[in-house]
Amino acid sequence: MRCRVCRSRAAIEVRRHNAAFCGEHFVEHIHRQVQRTIEDFEMFNSDDRLLLGVSGGKDSLALWEILTELGYRVDGVNLELGIGAYSVDSTNYSRVFADQRDLTLLEVDLQDEFGFDIPAAAASSSRTACSACGLSKRYVLNSVARRGGYNVLVMGHNLDDEAATLFSNVASWNIDYLARQHPVLVETDAGLARKVKPLIRVAERETAAYAVIRGIDYEIDECPMANGNTINRIKEQLNAMEQQRPGFKQRFLFGFLERGSPIFNEGPRPVLTACSVCGSPTTGDVCAFCKLQDRAAKPTGEGQ
Repeated sequence: MRCRVCRSRAAIEVRRHNAAFCGEHFVEHIHRQVQRTIEDFEMFNSDDRLLLGVSGGKDSLALWEILTELGYRVDGVNLELGIGAYSVDSTNYSRVFADQRDLTLLEVDLQDEFGFDIPAAAASSSRTACSACGLSKRYVLNSVARRGGYNVLVMGHNLDDEAATLFSNVASWNIDYLARQHPVLVETDAGLARKVKPLIRVAERETAAYAVIRGIDYEIDECPMANGNTINRIKEQLNAMEQQRPGFKQRFLFGFLERGSPIFNEGPRPVLTACSVCGSPTTGDVCAFCKLQDRAAKPTGEGQ
């Protein structure tokens, strides 16, 4: 294979674009894809203060580097979730990345700040570990963004993540989730920060290739509590379809964003009020995070 741009030996093939690239031009290609996404969806501009959720994995670290290279001001925030060595390693990779590039990394320890970790949350509630983790991340990241005066909360979800989530929501016809599946969720007066996903045109294998080419060290292991995760199984199925029909995942996701998303957004929006415990936006009296915290932070056996 030869690079589409310079005709030198290619480092990676991108079949859905019917193209291959050397390392230098692949990096340029990824930067163009991300900048195009930012502009097409009017995510943010160079004057905004951006806060990126950083897990220590390939997607968030690659995105941090991409946005920095594109000239945006981006701070990172890492959550210590208490998932053993996996969480320790994830935090360390995030710290090393930030230190090497003189970037600002904020850190929040779930146990220290809220009195529980993800294993305790999963054990004390009917939620799966992934559900408890997702709820906690959304709450804490939004809180840090609002407290720190950041205009935009940036997430590292890639094309594979979004296509798998969409497939899951369509399969169960989860109307509420389909209405919210968009690369930009606007800020609300009730206290939700603007949330954006600039990586939706970049596949998972492409962020891994970008990290290798740029010399980014990242957490390779999957979360040990995600074994059997539904989204991971759907990703495997979509990868098989992508192999047979290159571009399937991108056509599926962007077809929904262009033609399906407006339909699901026609309905009434839920009314948000302040949580009576923490003041965060919620549709009920007490937000889901405070309910989870109340159960998970109790000593073992209390309230059983």
